[in-house]
Amino acid sequence: MLLTEKRVIWVGGKGGVGKTTVSSSLALLAANRGRKVLLVSTDPAHSLSDAFARHIGNHITRMAPNLDALEIDPDDEVEQHLAQVTSQLKRFTRPEMFGEIERQMRLTRQSPGAQEAALLERIAKTIELAQQQYDLVIFDTAPTGHTLRLLSLPEAMAAWTQGLLKANEKSEKLGAVLDHLTPKSGRDVTNPFDDPSEHATAGMDPRNKAIAETLLTRQRLLQHTREILLDKQQTALLFVLTPEKLPILETSRAVAALQQEKLPLAGLVVNRILPDTADGEFLAQRRAQEQKHLADIDQRFHQLALFKLALQATDIEGIDGLNAMAERLASSGI
Repeated sequence: MLLTEKRVIWVGGKGGVGKTTVSSSLALLAANRGRKVLLVSTDPAHSLSDAFARHIGNHITRMAPNLDALEIDPDDEVEQHLAQVTSQLKRFTRPEMFGEIERQMRLTRQSPGAQEAALLERIAKTIELAQQQYDLVIFDTAPTGHTLRLLSLPEAMAAWTQGLLKANEKSEKLGAVLDHLTPKSGRDVTNPFDDPSEHATAGMDPRNKAIAETLLTRQRLLQHTREILLDKQQTALLFVLTPEKLPILETSRAVAALQQEKLPLAGLVVNRILPDTADGEFLAQRRAQEQKHLADIDQRFHQLALFKLALQATDIEGIDGLNAMAERLASSGI
């Protein structure tokens, strides 16, 4: 099965190794193979517009036949997310509490994980949209650590959502919802996700019902996202590195973390390998060092598919440059 036949592809790696160029070229390759593709940047330092040499921004933009692109702004997502939460909370509280709600939201804006939580919810909704309107969605992600936090968030946020449900247990009906969310109903005790019945909130107090339904809707969305991320038939993670010491070490740690989470890592793109035609004493020394790094990559990641790409003489940008890169990706076996 070709990588471009998946439904969701995440392209990650250390900053500066060529993730955006690889994800953009991969998107064009899939589009040229007849797939309808949505390419999404989740990196706060958006480079898709630079790669394609045209503005994209936080709205779906047609880039080429069969290919649309989108740059999600994490800061905007936080603002929209908190505005929505504030509005929902005000529906469930007395007017004299509005000032405290707004104060808490200002504090939340600066809290650790706020950006990732808001971004994850947008990503989950983007995946839902893509599954309805596209054959493939490719995520050009932020540097490695940010990506790993995002990929582990669905499970953590599901557990947090259940905590909120428990905190709002003020009626027998809400207790019934919680009973349905626990292993007492025959659920897997190691899995914090559930598929609550749409009738579970029937007969509840209207306020508690509104709170529970909001939380359960998020629960289902995160559950679906987690299921997709773990499904190796639908999803692939592709990490990009260069044959240098620091990218190799960072990728090694990322691979171990992804395998521990049982996420479907499809392989590694080894980018910017010196071509045989590069000459001169300086490049000869670089090539000798690079050969040691390439041997290290082959040994460390022998269980993974390796797609190797040569360093190009000039920058890769615009549709023509990315299409040429797409052809090299195809020749590498992707």
